[in-house]
Amino acid sequence: MRSVMVVIALLFCWTACAWASGQPIRLSLGEAVRMAAEKNLDVRAELYTPAQYQADINRNRAIYDPQLNIETHYSDFTNPVSGSYGSASNKGHSFVLDSSLSQLFWTGATATLGFNNSHTKTNQFSSLNNYWQSSLGVTLSQPLLKNMGRDATDLGISISRFSKYASMEHFRNLLLNTVSQARTEYFKLYGLQEVREVKRVSLALARRILDETRARVSAGVLPAMEILNAEYGVTTRERELIAAEKEVNDQVDVLRLLLQISGKGEIVISDTPRRAPYPLDQDQALRQAMGRPDIRELQRSLDISELQSRVFGNNIKPDLNLSLSGSLVGQGHSYGRDIGDLGSFDYPAWSIGLVFKYPLGNNAAENDYRKSRLKNAQTALQIRSLEESAKNEVLSFIRAIDSAFKQIEVADRGRAFAEERLRAFMRKNSVGLATTKDVLEVEHDLADAKNSQIAAAVAHDNAITRFLQATGQLLDQEGVRFVEGDADRLYLNIY
Repeated sequence: MRSVMVVIALLFCWTACAWASGQPIRLSLGEAVRMAAEKNLDVRAELYTPAQYQADINRNRAIYDPQLNIETHYSDFTNPVSGSYGSASNKGHSFVLDSSLSQLFWTGATATLGFNNSHTKTNQFSSLNNYWQSSLGVTLSQPLLKNMGRDATDLGISISRFSKYASMEHFRNLLLNTVSQARTEYFKLYGLQEVREVKRVSLALARRILDETRARVSAGVLPAMEILNAEYGVTTRERELIAAEKEVNDQVDVLRLLLQISGKGEIVISDTPRRAPYPLDQDQALRQAMGRPDIRELQRSLDISELQSRVFGNNIKPDLNLSLSGSLVGQGHSYGRDIGDLGSFDYPAWSIGLVFKYPLGNNAAENDYRKSRLKNAQTALQIRSLEESAKNEVLSFIRAIDSAFKQIEVADRGRAFAEERLRAFMRKNSVGLATTKDVLEVEHDLADAKNSQIAAAVAHDNAITRFLQATGQLLDQEGVRFVEGDADRLYLNIY
């Protein structure tokens, strides 16, 4: 086991050094997909969105946090005594210390436990010129029509939760598109590198033909003009190779940016496109497409809209609140006597009441409800439209896979015919029945046939990629997983 770990560590160090030194690095398709899922900047940035909605969920849950209120104040007063003459006045001071603890419940009810204390002292000659007064009571306010129930009470929490689910589907859709792009760009680089190799082989053959032509002209077998045709063929292929090198380098930069690969070395593709037939089940593919992340994201938006419709429908009702309260009261010249009276239960008090409110016309609530219903219908149609588009995409890519596979077979035959044709023209050229220009033109046709073969293989694999993307199965196919905990960990790790 230790030797295996040492080998892995050495391979990792060699890879890192190779990137740093600018040496070519072989990249497999699996590695490209993994890098796209883990390192792509757009993917990493999008993961912050569900994490932010988790913060919104916890913030909105704070409505159920008990609320502690403490209030205190001191006042000093001097009031004139009614009916007196001279400088008679009523002087005194008071001290108040009130506290309460309130709690919201899912029914919409709010319960409050209050403990109030006050001390008053005056210069009046009476039994109440220096006394304490305290009360301990409970109040309950419960909506009976409007704002009653969990939907109304938890509206902010539920919207944040559904928004988080929608953002997670949006993230999955972005991840799906990014993995699809990684596969497409990977095989695009494969195709460009193969085309570049075709250009190199073509240039090498053109140079060989030029050398042979010069030798035959020197021997007097061919006219001197044939050298010009051969040199033109070499120049043309050099120009094409320079253009092919640029396209490869540009595509390497595209893939490096997409996968966040550092270093300057060229990326060498190690996997080839799929050339074998791809099994297709049209009915199953159409069913799978209905569970695509973009469709589920819109369905989460519909969940939010339907929830708001229920709440807005409830808000049309009158505002009727039930109020209940009960308390114990104590009073005495000392705080101890005051608390003793309170604990004796000799001075209870209670009340019950109803509060009714209703805006005449109620236009605001009714139009909020109408607007929410209209949005429901709009979102449902958008979901239906997206589902129909998904079905059309699946059918289109099924046909594309079938067409691309047939193109591979045609391209293979075309290359075989082009190779045989070139051999025939080179034999004719050797006996003077074909000119150098004829041979170069036939060789150019062979290069085109090779390029068509490469393009057909890449197009076939790209069609498979787009099919898996259209059905929403690409992430599972590539073994890419995303769970809610990924965003939650990001939320928890932020301080």
